[in-house]
Amino acid sequence: MTAACDLSLVEAAGALARGEITAGELVASCLDRIGARQSTLNAFIDVRRERALAAAARSDAERGRTRDLGPLSGIPLAHKDMFFRTGEVSTCGSRILTGHRPTVTASALERLDAAGALDLGTLHMSEFALGPAGQNAHFGHCRNPHDPARISGGSSSGPGAAVAAGMVFGALGSDTAGSVRLPAAICGVVGLKPTNGRVSLYGAMPLSASLDTVGVLARRVADCALLFDAIAGPDSRDPRSSALPHRLCTPSAIPDSLSGLRIGRPVDYYFDGLDADVAALAEAALDTLSHLGAECVEVDIPDHEPVADAASIIITCEAAALHAEWLAKRPEDYGVPVRERIEAGFGHSAPDYLRVLSDRGRRVEHIAEHVFGLCDVVVAPVLDIGVPTIAEVDVAGGPDSLRTISRLNRKTRTINYLGFPALAVPAGKDARGMPVSVQFIGRPYDEPLLFRVAAAFEDARAFSGMPVSA
Repeated sequence: MTAACDLSLVEAAGALARGEITAGELVASCLDRIGARQSTLNAFIDVRRERALAAAARSDAERGRTRDLGPLSGIPLAHKDMFFRTGEVSTCGSRILTGHRPTVTASALERLDAAGALDLGTLHMSEFALGPAGQNAHFGHCRNPHDPARISGGSSSGPGAAVAAGMVFGALGSDTAGSVRLPAAICGVVGLKPTNGRVSLYGAMPLSASLDTVGVLARRVADCALLFDAIAGPDSRDPRSSALPHRLCTPSAIPDSLSGLRIGRPVDYYFDGLDADVAALAEAALDTLSHLGAECVEVDIPDHEPVADAASIIITCEAAALHAEWLAKRPEDYGVPVRERIEAGFGHSAPDYLRVLSDRGRRVEHIAEHVFGLCDVVVAPVLDIGVPTIAEVDVAGGPDSLRTISRLNRKTRTINYLGFPALAVPAGKDARGMPVSVQFIGRPYDEPLLFRVAAAFEDARAFSGMPVSA
């Protein structure tokens, strides 16, 4: 018999609306799954059991009084431990912020609350969101539900693992160099990095003001779209927030055809150096889109390596500025790899930093004209390798481990620098049974098209979206 927590988010919302299940039953099912798998996966930092059960009781009582409820009413979620909630501990995955109780609530959390969602607790993350493998020297490893010996990806490690394992129906993460798309791809769920400025950063831990984005993870494309619609839009409290109105992304129906759309396949970089299984599934994804009626065209996305390097310069410089005081006073409270990544920012000159920032507009305009002038959506792998084991990314392993870590966000951080939206969607499994995903990359603010294409692809590939509960 299928457990309630194994439903998709959209299925659970429909069952609630029809009176077939209660919020209390959904929360209890999620808590049971957490109890069964947390000791193995280490996906949560804090499970707020009693608070979640009380919130579910209030949600059920409200449903009994009115049908005018939010689209996420009664749906259990949990979020990366960097989204502040007034009075609740938020560690940002660090020792330095042990016991930290913010005095503000993140706009994204407020919008989920307004939509009726329930909050089960805080999820594992790389320390201060620095690290693509999901390692954490203070909270231990977060493990992959498909194989606990392998990584869950970072820095939104807990969201990827918790959603994939059926512990929650969806989660907030952050994506500064791929930190939503990587755990989504590695754990086999759907993850969106939105257009820069599309979701408010107010009340979320900063890392790199120029590249930070708030994203969402869920098991199905429609689930992810529903969460994104709940949090997207202008916010006067965030000066980086776009004033453009948000266009709804939740698909009313899966399109029968993608006829008339042009899908771009990069001729190099994004398809260079791929493991055999990754390459085969990426090409199969393009074939699927072609069978759906889309025209696949080759596109040349220029200056990949300089763009990837520019993203790294911006992140490390801005992180170094944010952490300078703590680094001076409490260096021993950082995990060594995280401290070294931040300190690398002090090695770049101010002219270097300003150069890569000022050059971004020119690069975006060039790609908008010469790439998106030829196609509507670009498709590329999320990673060029299969999911590594935890041992393979242990920094004590020397140069081989460092090379593996450096490959994890090679295909993602370029998109952060450009500010485009990108949606990671499962494309299949490799010979070891581990997930492989592709990312759909679009023009700024064209998330609705990404969800449309991804929904058709997901349906054609018959991806089940079932949690990994064993």
